[in-house]
Amino acid sequence: MALLVLLLLVSGCSVFGGKSIPTVNPIEVVTIEKKAPVYHPPLPNAIEGYPVKWTVLNPQLMEEYLADLEEGNAPTNVWYSLTTKGYENLSNNMAEVKRYLRQVLSILKYYRELDKEEPKADE
Repeated sequence: MALLVLLLLVSGCSVFGGKSIPTVNPIEVVTIEKKAPVYHPPLPNAIEGYPVKWTVLNPQLMEEYLADLEEGNAPTNVWYSLTTKGYENLSNNMAEVKRYLRQVLSILKYYRELDKEEPKADE
C-alpha cells in the first residue's frame, strides 16, 4: 500500500490524464530607433546698452574747465582719455565680442536644427 501511495505522489496528476503542455507562440521583437531629444537652451537676452555721453576735450574746452575750476564753479568730473592705439584696441575688443556672439549663436542654431524631424521618403 505504501508503494501505491508513493507511486501516486511521484506521478502526480499525469496518471489521471492531465492536460497536455500548451504550445507557446514565438515572441516577435521589434526595435524602433528614435533619436534622443536634444536640449535647446534658450537664447540669452538681447544686449541693451546704456546711453553714454561722450565729451571730447579740446584745448579750448580744457581752458574753460580749468578757469571754472580755479573759481570753484567747475564740477569735479573724472576724465578718461584714450590714445589712438587705445581706441584701436577698444574697437578690436568689441569686434571680438561680436565674433564670439556670432559663433555662439551659430552653435545654438546648429543644435536647434539637429532636432528637427526629417521628412520620411515614403510619405
